[in-house]
Amino acid sequence: MSENRKGSAGLMDRPYLLLTLTSLFWAINIVLGRFAAPDIPPLTLAFLRWFGATLVVLPFAWKALKADWPVIRSHLLLMTALSATGIAGYNALAYWGLGYTEALNALLVQSTGPLLIALWGWGLWGDKLSPAQFLGIMTSLTGVLVIITRGDFAHLAQLKLNPGDILTFAALVLYGLYAALIRARPAMAQISFLATTIIGGAILLLPFAAGEFFAGYRVHVTASSLAVLAYVAVFPSLIAYMFFVRSVELIGPNRASPFFHLMPVFGSVIAILFLGEQPQIFHALGFALVLGGVFVATRRPKGAAL
Repeated sequence: MSENRKGSAGLMDRPYLLLTLTSLFWAINIVLGRFAAPDIPPLTLAFLRWFGATLVVLPFAWKALKADWPVIRSHLLLMTALSATGIAGYNALAYWGLGYTEALNALLVQSTGPLLIALWGWGLWGDKLSPAQFLGIMTSLTGVLVIITRGDFAHLAQLKLNPGDILTFAALVLYGLYAALIRARPAMAQISFLATTIIGGAILLLPFAAGEFFAGYRVHVTASSLAVLAYVAVFPSLIAYMFFVRSVELIGPNRASPFFHLMPVFGSVIAILFLGEQPQIFHALGFALVLGGVFVATRRPKGAAL
């Protein structure tokens, strides 16, 4: 085995690193989704994201897809459900919501992700959060609140729900279901599973993007909008989804979900680095709480297997 393959195999066996990178890629995706809202209609953005991902993944996955086709065909209902929840539904609602909601609201709603995943795991599989997982999720959530309220929880009383918040929350409900359903994925090559859900998501999104087009909404083609499309088709789509699925396979959805709380942390860092915002004490306190909560929630009991 070559050194490159050894390095790749090592990376794919490190769920906490994979989840950290996934949160980074998804945080950038949220920032770019808001940035691109004036230039790319939301349902069109969702479709182009996964259509682009399809074009990238298909040449690499073609042989595996042919070999796994009997498995895919026999589990078509499950694969369609995964595409509909984690690819089409989640992304359509998330991008749609980003056109309406404010940054503070979006970050707050995104922070419900771990709890929604835990609820779906309980409803579908009877999973229960351990005391450490619950404590870790709540600690991380507190850190998120510190960051988005700038250290003053009184700001929460000033937040007002709008259609974007409701759409974002609905998107996370669907993603929680997707994360829970991954456990039932059939035995097939990872590249086949990824490609099948991506292609299914693009197909499901096509009529909605077409509806936007015929309603008069158009993509404003600029260098920045093309750069956004290139990024969202690769990093938060192909790479992040592959990392997330592998991580859930290794450690389960309840221990993977607290990493959602890293997204507002990364979002704040991006704002500091690229938007000129100044780091404050509340940033450091919030970061410490988020990271501490993730550490507590993902610790394994002594003697437990990975």
